[in-house]
Amino acid sequence: MAGIMLRSTAFTDHDQLPGRFARDGGNVSPPLQWFDVPERATELLLLVEDPDAGRSPFLHWLVTGISPTSGGVAEGAVPEGGREWPNGFGTVGWGGPHPPQGAEAHRYFFRLYALQRPLDLADSPQAADVHAALAGRELASGTMVGTFRR
Repeated sequence: MAGIMLRSTAFTDHDQLPGRFARDGGNVSPPLQWFDVPERATELLLLVEDPDAGRSPFLHWLVTGISPTSGGVAEGAVPEGGREWPNGFGTVGWGGPHPPQGAEAHRYFFRLYALQRPLDLADSPQAADVHAALAGRELASGTMVGTFRR
């Protein structure tokens, strides 16, 4: 499987996310750029999850139906063609980092998947549901990680 290059102008891979992206900061989504999306892709899926939040990854952002030619998303915006889903806080759209006060830094995985056809997802999927639906369906993917602590 080929790789998609995913990056941000707001933070570098494995670096701390700026406070404005946190739930108790500005709670705005970070800008992202992507490259090397396969031509066969009909849509992209963006998943942001925190694997350090408990027994199963906490869903911070899920966007499906993203145009494969969009090339990225601006800060605080929804990617072109994208449909936002409920996050782990129960609201639709971006739910910024909110680890417990004084806890070790949590990791936030930003994952972009190129798909040939849309996934069939329940109304309020969890991160694990998305991973199960993706099994064997992705053409390519890219990942970057941000960290955050309070």
